[in-house]
Amino acid sequence: MLRLNDIKLPLDHSDADLTQAIVNKLTIEADDLLSCSVFKRSHDSRKKNNILLVYQLDVTLTEELSNNVLKKFAGQSFVRPSPDTRYHFMAQAAADFPNAQQQRPLVIGFGPCGILAALVLAQMGLKPIVLERGQDVRQRTQDTWGFWRKRKLNTESNVQFGEGGAGTFSDGKLYSQVKDKRYLGRKVLSEFVAAGAPEEILTLSKPHIGTFKLVKMVENMRAEIIRLGGEIRFDCKVETIHREADDNGGQVTGVTLANGEVLQSRHIVLAIGHSARDSFDMLLKQGFYIEAKPFSIGFRIEHPQSVIDTARFGAQAGHPILGAADYKLVHHCANGRSVYSFCMCPGGTVVAASSEEGRVVTNGMSQYSRNERNANAAVVVGINPEQDYPEHVLAGIDLQRDLEALAYQLGGENYNAPAQLVGDFLQDKPSTQLGSVTPSYQPGITLGDLSKALPAFATAAIREAIPAFDKKIKGFAMADAILTGVETRTSSPICIKRGKDFQNINTRGLYPAGEGAGYAGGILSAGIDGIKVAEALAVDILK
Repeated sequence: MLRLNDIKLPLDHSDADLTQAIVNKLTIEADDLLSCSVFKRSHDSRKKNNILLVYQLDVTLTEELSNNVLKKFAGQSFVRPSPDTRYHFMAQAAADFPNAQQQRPLVIGFGPCGILAALVLAQMGLKPIVLERGQDVRQRTQDTWGFWRKRKLNTESNVQFGEGGAGTFSDGKLYSQVKDKRYLGRKVLSEFVAAGAPEEILTLSKPHIGTFKLVKMVENMRAEIIRLGGEIRFDCKVETIHREADDNGGQVTGVTLANGEVLQSRHIVLAIGHSARDSFDMLLKQGFYIEAKPFSIGFRIEHPQSVIDTARFGAQAGHPILGAADYKLVHHCANGRSVYSFCMCPGGTVVAASSEEGRVVTNGMSQYSRNERNANAAVVVGINPEQDYPEHVLAGIDLQRDLEALAYQLGGENYNAPAQLVGDFLQDKPSTQLGSVTPSYQPGITLGDLSKALPAFATAAIREAIPAFDKKIKGFAMADAILTGVETRTSSPICIKRGKDFQNINTRGLYPAGEGAGYAGGILSAGIDGIKVAEALAVDILK
């Protein structure tokens, strides 16, 4: 089988057109093509009047003809043997090893990282015990919607905490920039498809799922882990991770839960997500090595989706194969800061993502259809510990909390979010009434002056960036677009450092993983990291 790259065709091409393109590219006869399947499909929209679909294809020819084609086009990148994209386990099944009856590994946290870590451990026969502080995904959904509709916050069951992690209430993006030579991302996607995701996520270059589909998938993956001998415990907050100090740093020995129960294990995956602030404090006090790291702060911006579609696709806007348009923007400011778009949600909504009382924080979410009226994205400014929060390791968390508490005050201290029209923000005047764009944030917004919601350098940088973004996306700086504050949970403000063996650099047996540990940034990369730490843990147990 051959992998054929960079086959470009019009949006409305036929199957016969695709076959002819393959025949022309390889200079073969139509009868020589035994089969063809799509490996990836993307689109090239640089020329709005001529948007093209771009394919990576796996084609089957006779063995002799395949060899001839490879010789004919040797040194050219558009054709090569199809790589093996199957997942290969790093360790044999636990049943094959005499030491497999050791203490069961623990997985703390059941977001994308914890789910994939637990699933791969279960597939290798290691029967993990998963400890999730929040509720199962159905109860968690009820609690989250209760907050959005009735302003009743459950601090242990919300957008941040519970089965599925923060990614459950998001756009469900399934792409990343992780270098993935072993096709671990395809392993993640394949497990999602097995759990009920649309098969198209295996072939689209920028697949997404959306919240409602993610809920059922998460339940099915949980059921598979249990079927393989794993155990999932909800409402099980870890209060202490026990650590024995020694000449080499230390060794984990188990955990104590909030209910007082003690579980023994010398192998623990720590996949707690980027908002487990109390857990970060506990880890630091217990002696685990942690560093402060950069993250970003800013606002959510909302435009009519039609404005983004037209700016990106021109006359082809609305074509069903293109769907709702997205964007990715960055601007380097005169004050030395960088502003960029983050977590863009086409046809989605801005959501309340608070996990602590008296604080307001935003996020973005889309359903699979992406058919809501507005597009939204975070517009955020990069900050770093040396310059912006040098006081101590957890000072980034203090900054997040201060900004979220300020947003709560500016919103009216009822979980409304502070908001401002883009035109007013750029002119440095408070907003008093909405224009043509209706904000999607629930429980609601309070119009005012967002310049007070962030440090002055961040406000100045965003004011400079929005007109610059308008040059790339016409209409981005439209006066009636809405800014909603604040966005502070772009990534973890700390990194729980690990070595090449994926264990914490001063504590054996602890495997920091995913977004909360500073090693991922989204559903797919978190899932990939979960697989990596599961593999490392299994190799250590079964060696």
